[in-house]
Amino acid sequence: MIEAASGVSAVRKFVARPVQSVSGALTVPGDKSISHRSLMLAGIAEGESEVSGFLASEDCLATLTAMRALGVPIDRLSPTLVRIRGVGLHGLRDAGRALDMGNAGTAMRLFTGLLAAQSFDSQLIGDASLMKRPMERVAKPLRGMGADVRTRNGTPPVDIGGGRTLHGIDYAMPVASAQVKSAILLAALYADAATTVTAPAVSRDHSERMLESCGVRLDIDGLKVTLHPPQALANQRLTVPGDFSSAAFFIVAGLLGAAPAGLTIRNVGLNPTRTGLLEILRSMGGYIEVLNERDSGAEPVADLVIRASELRGVEVPPALVPLAIDELPVLFIAAACAAGETVVTGAEELRVKESDRIAAMSAGLAALGAAHVVLPDGMRIQGRSTGSAFTGGDIDSCGDHRIAMSFAVASLRARDAIAIRDVANVATSFPGFVGLARSVGLDVCEAPA
Repeated sequence: MIEAASGVSAVRKFVARPVQSVSGALTVPGDKSISHRSLMLAGIAEGESEVSGFLASEDCLATLTAMRALGVPIDRLSPTLVRIRGVGLHGLRDAGRALDMGNAGTAMRLFTGLLAAQSFDSQLIGDASLMKRPMERVAKPLRGMGADVRTRNGTPPVDIGGGRTLHGIDYAMPVASAQVKSAILLAALYADAATTVTAPAVSRDHSERMLESCGVRLDIDGLKVTLHPPQALANQRLTVPGDFSSAAFFIVAGLLGAAPAGLTIRNVGLNPTRTGLLEILRSMGGYIEVLNERDSGAEPVADLVIRASELRGVEVPPALVPLAIDELPVLFIAAACAAGETVVTGAEELRVKESDRIAAMSAGLAALGAAHVVLPDGMRIQGRSTGSAFTGGDIDSCGDHRIAMSFAVASLRARDAIAIRDVANVATSFPGFVGLARSVGLDVCEAPA
């Protein structure tokens, strides 16, 4: 039986009014990708782990709730400080119910890999949006390892049969995907031999970094990763850096309208598999200064200083698209404010995110009078670098947090207010977005739907 998926808070809207500039300093919440993985790996490690800087978003809290349901004791010492008492590789237990991932696609795909090797049956469900998202890209390679993973016409619920012996495989991913790679690596922890995953292009490597920090042997050769099954995972103390994808909204805001002193974003994770947006914006003429570079555990972090810049359109190199896939919606906003044309192709993955982000961004750009052409795998955007790049208007975010926050940033170059509907899911990745935006000068407020 499929249990009803839990929903997020009541639907409401944002109203973003034009302002002249943004300024000051801020720290964005912890990285979502790392927060998910920290709970899972600490949960199957030996001994006690502590995670500070944890992202207390609805997505990550869905992972926390699921790990508790699987028998892992987790204490939240504060909203962003979590203590996990690991149960070991073979200590998870049957939750006795479907595990609700809410809106978290990362959680559903990674849990599919983790649960494929357990002795008990599991079922993964989610909210209405997640129940439409593709899961066969994970299920297929796991079945190749011997797992019993079933979907409904390629989408959730995901049913996982327990008690299967998993085998090491050599898998070539057809599309670069950190979620698919991570799911396979989690299952490979339990396999009877080494597993190799080869990607066609660079994708996020948070899982590899964290697995190595837990003592797992990985052989990494370019785009090829081989995991050797461990006897146990070591516990760890981890500080989660600020989420680059969350910082992206303020990076673009600073380029579009920072006051002379600039806008400073502190403690941002700068994992090189995540920072394609920085390269793209710099190629467009964006002023982004990286200061105080340091390491936070296995992850590089730094402070960023952003200054208002005259942007110019570019053709985005295909190699940078996977490294900026989650930041492309706000890049489209920057492109609409740049001189000349910006072209993004090779981004068909945007079609199967929390919404069809190409369609959702196109509808919003059209509503605000921004000239563009939709492509099957991206977009051509004709920018306007002087005056108002956008009219005011009414935007449907399609329940997608990144669409909603991108159009809030667009208010910096809008003639009139922008109303953004269906924004409840902003809490899935960026709790406190409105307050933080207002603290640096954006005029964004919540209003009744």
